[in-house]
Amino acid sequence: MPLTDGETLRKTIRSKGLRATPARIKTLRLLHQTDYPMTHADVAKHLTTMGFDQATAYRNLNDLVESGMVRKTEVGDHVWRFELIESDKKKNHTHPHFLCLDCGDVSCLKDIKLPKDSLKSNVQIQKVTEILLRGYCRNCKLN
Repeated sequence: MPLTDGETLRKTIRSKGLRATPARIKTLRLLHQTDYPMTHADVAKHLTTMGFDQATAYRNLNDLVESGMVRKTEVGDHVWRFELIESDKKKNHTHPHFLCLDCGDVSCLKDIKLPKDSLKSNVQIQKVTEILLRGYCRNCKLN
């Protein structure tokens, strides 16, 4: 059964102690179908075409964050972005992000693995919570 199946999404939402409202189901489905962190405006744009308002989109995103299904990230541009947290225990829940300094696009870099030696420094790192790489994406570098 696909992860975006309505009944599967309902059960997932209910298992976190939330009501499985149509807006929450559609929000979670949207986040499952994207491979990059979405802004509130991105999510609201999709949900308003289905009859939901921006406030509902924002409330549902925050509810999903509080429940542990969604991560809320800010990459230095004062815009919150939301992405699904992988439920597979074998996968790393945190991954680096790339921010293009020209166009502002943010992408997930899930395939990047940091060598253990790269974490050696003068500070004792207990847990890495966010890694952000900044530069220019392929499209902007070509222009």
